[in-house]
Amino acid sequence: MINLKLNKHMEPLTIMAMGAHCDDIEIGCGGTILSIIKDNPLVNITWIVFSSTEKRKAEATIAAKLYCENAATFDLKILDFKDGFFPYHGEDLKNTFESLKGGGDPDLIFTHYRQDLHQDHRLISELTWNTFRNHLILEYEIPKWDGDIGVPNTFVHLDEATGLKKIKYLQQVYNSQRTKAWFTDDLFWSLMRIRGMESNSPSRIAEAFYSRKSVLKL
Repeated sequence: MINLKLNKHMEPLTIMAMGAHCDDIEIGCGGTILSIIKDNPLVNITWIVFSSTEKRKAEATIAAKLYCENAATFDLKILDFKDGFFPYHGEDLKNTFESLKGGGDPDLIFTHYRQDLHQDHRLISELTWNTFRNHLILEYEIPKWDGDIGVPNTFVHLDEATGLKKIKYLQQVYNSQRTKAWFTDDLFWSLMRIRGMESNSPSRIAEAFYSRKSVLKL
């Protein structure tokens, strides 16, 4: 395994995390965000959710504050595009992404996996790459019925406490999702466990991402 460090010194770090739906960021990269903030108190986070209802917006607001409670700054944007209809809101979504260009120059962007079978996820990924052309972008994975889990190439090792905190916050906040058979502790832990095995994590758990473009400065 080759280990790469995002930044070696305690320098300000700007992160933009994008999710089509209210729990996507937490499921896909919640543990990584918790780990980054824990290791560097100078993290500035922009957290963007593109679809919500009144109930889910309330949940997402609480969740985002929990995951980012120790960040240096935290900017939360929760929009109201219709779940499942993103491709039909193409122009409005494109304009929304264009407006994000004025929100600073993020060091790291989290977005959906390009080959995700959910149409909303795919479009958010596509527009992320279309808008931010000179940035480090990591695509996260969401387990679901479609069975589109792939072969990621970038891993973030999590300690056990962080993995457990990620799951605790998900279950603590998202009461609206508890009726779904897949929204369970063991599913979230199992995926982290598989990715931990694949990347030889000392703690045995990890989150995984797809890195399409990376530039190494040697």
